[in-house]
Amino acid sequence: MNSLNLSEIKVGKKSRVLKIKPESSIRRRLMDMGIVPHTEVTVIGKAPMGDPIEIQLRGYKLTLRKIEAKDILVQEF
Repeated sequence: MNSLNLSEIKVGKKSRVLKIKPESSIRRRLMDMGIVPHTEVTVIGKAPMGDPIEIQLRGYKLTLRKIEAKDILVQEF
């Protein structure tokens, strides 16, 4: 299984959440926002310097900082 950080996914690509790093300081908050294993996530935009990142999941859009997206491990498909 080839996993990437969500911050590495290109705009327009879909991926599936594998896990959130256990040592993440915002793990609980990310899970409360619906980012849990097996959730399909689409990167819909990135700022010019790559921070922040806009994603779409479960029918809504969410903006994350790059450092937060690095804690989310995904598999691109």
